[in-house]
Amino acid sequence: MLPFFQWCEASAVGSAIRTSQWAFAVIESVHLLGLAAIGGAVLLVDLRLLGLGLRRQTVAQIGRDAQPWLVGSLAVMLATGAALFMSESIKCYYSTPFRVKMASLALAIVFTFTVQRSVVTAQADRVGPVRQKLVALVSLALWFGVAASGRWIGFSG
Repeated sequence: MLPFFQWCEASAVGSAIRTSQWAFAVIESVHLLGLAAIGGAVLLVDLRLLGLGLRRQTVAQIGRDAQPWLVGSLAVMLATGAALFMSESIKCYYSTPFRVKMASLALAIVFTFTVQRSVVTAQADRVGPVRQKLVALVSLALWFGVAASGRWIGFSG
């Protein structure tokens, strides 16, 4: 994998971001705005699954309303994350926090679009409250892992 990481860092995109005075900061700011938006979408759904808010709306309705924010902010985060990665790929290659973030991100995406989606879109009487709460807690743990390990990257080597 090292040759791929070296190629990414040596690419025109990676070099342009790395040598620019402002590009990395702007891209990272947009990345963090995407994180805030996805965090809001995830929190709305998970807090409703936990029974901690928005009780006048069904879980399915909140899930439908949050879906565009979830998908849009995920797209922003993936695009800006790829650009940030290109600018410091070698650092990422040797970074444990980067590996934790990528594993957490992969698990969070798969969990969100499979297990959580099936619970959110199910008939209210088909999924018990214990399962709803468990799904919400797993979702929150996975997305928190993405955010925390991303922050950890900034403070590591």
